[in-house]
Amino acid sequence: MNRSPLNVDVLCVGHACYDLVFSVAQHPQSDEKIFADDLVGCGGGPAANAACEVSRLGFNSAFAGYLGQDLYGEMHQQEFVKHHVDTHLVVRGSSPTPLSTVLVKPDGQRALINYKGSTKPLSVDAIDFSSIKAKAILLDGHEPHISLALVKLARQHGIPTVLDAGSMHEGTSSLWNQVDYLVASEKFASQFSTDMNTALNLLAKDAPAVVITLGNKGLIWQRGQQTGGFSAFSVKAVDTTGAGDAFHGAFAVAVAAKMDWQHVLAYSSAAGALCCTKIGARQGLPWKNEHAELYHQFDESYFC
Repeated sequence: MNRSPLNVDVLCVGHACYDLVFSVAQHPQSDEKIFADDLVGCGGGPAANAACEVSRLGFNSAFAGYLGQDLYGEMHQQEFVKHHVDTHLVVRGSSPTPLSTVLVKPDGQRALINYKGSTKPLSVDAIDFSSIKAKAILLDGHEPHISLALVKLARQHGIPTVLDAGSMHEGTSSLWNQVDYLVASEKFASQFSTDMNTALNLLAKDAPAVVITLGNKGLIWQRGQQTGGFSAFSVKAVDTTGAGDAFHGAFAVAVAAKMDWQHVLAYSSAAGALCCTKIGARQGLPWKNEHAELYHQFDESYFC
């Protein structure tokens, strides 16, 4: 059993994989053979990418999750080390490191295939979080057994929790109404209503603060009786892979730093937008200086 690290700004809990990102002119049709223009190999996974983004923004991060004792797991582990992500809570095992193949078109649209093989979620007692002192905890729901217990522990210690609800699955379905901040994709929200404003109202009945991200349409949010929107930053998108991961990592940073609500939304939106300007999720995660340049461009006109 692994013991939790101390004095970290953001603890990111969930999925780590290895991404193979192919740049293609178009997504292949049935029985069609195509050739890629470029290939990028890098670590991936929502919580893993978020941990790296936290570090790139100049904050301390840790990742809790699984990596196999294989080539892809070792390469991902080395990327964590390079990004100064605390890896004491990474569980290594004989099951394979999950692998993702991503096909990206010139307009930034993508198709993704994920392979987990025999790899199963960690057991509830795989990691000991009893001494956790993070300023914020981000979860992606892909480690459901350890995550639900951690959320309850975080509540006891007054640590704010953020859920990256990218899609509806076992983890997100059990966590979305247990966390302090529910940050949901349009895909997740559509499970409640195809009308996003209706979905927002429904989610906000059981979640204290809800954000629904809408890609290049920005986002909508509700906290208690307050509600509003934020327009997306204008960038030239070449690959949307990882944009949500960057958004969630920056969102957790803003929560950990106790920013006011408008700055939380602007800070995270800038990170998500910048990630779209480069190929590959991990490569696209913005660094502190480039993020600050875009983030400080926002004004009241972005809010609606």
